[in-house]
Amino acid sequence: MALAGEVKNLDALEGRDVTFSSDGFAMKGYLARPKAPGTYPGVIVLHEAFGLVEHERDVARRFANAGFIALAPDMYSRIGAPANPSDMNQVRTKMFGLADAQIVRDGAAAAAFLRAQPGCNGKVGCVGFCVGGRWTLLIACSSDRIDAAIDCWGGFITRATPDALTTPERPTPVIDLAPELHCPLFIVCGEEDQNPSPADAQALCDRLQRAGKPFQFEMFRNAGHAFFAD
Repeated sequence: MALAGEVKNLDALEGRDVTFSSDGFAMKGYLARPKAPGTYPGVIVLHEAFGLVEHERDVARRFANAGFIALAPDMYSRIGAPANPSDMNQVRTKMFGLADAQIVRDGAAAAAFLRAQPGCNGKVGCVGFCVGGRWTLLIACSSDRIDAAIDCWGGFITRATPDALTTPERPTPVIDLAPELHCPLFIVCGEEDQNPSPADAQALCDRLQRAGKPFQFEMFRNAGHAFFAD
């Protein structure tokens, strides 16, 4: 089965593990870029709840193959990724334990790291999947450090956790931040997803439209959560 954006020639790309500083902490990440000399935009690729696994590295390479300098940061750098990604209780503990305020600062640091890369044209976008989609929306509504954003099925935008509207780590439902959106946003969802549900996605669109914010929305039919995660 063909993969969207599949890289056929890895020799045309450079990929390596990197670190970048955020609040004085060495965040881990994976950087992919074209080998050919030139000027390229940057893109931050935010991983799903399971962490910076090989799939996200591959997605970064797909962006590099399309002419971007792509950084996939390990957003669990400070606390460590789930030891057993198949244990959803463990995954949720890690995911819900990250503070939104720190996510925003780490996102801004990732953008600064990309802008400092040789050949970066100064424009940096952000795309995220699953919880990474939520983080993308959060960063786009809380910081002016990214120039465009793609929220792919970011869940828990109307509440912090299944059991709480807010938590100390997530003090404001992300949907309430929609009027503060700083850049153009593309929202992608599946019609069979439950988190975000089609109703959640429509509520987000309604908030953005009332605030006069630039966005596009696409709902994929016969698709559930994480339908891009091959």
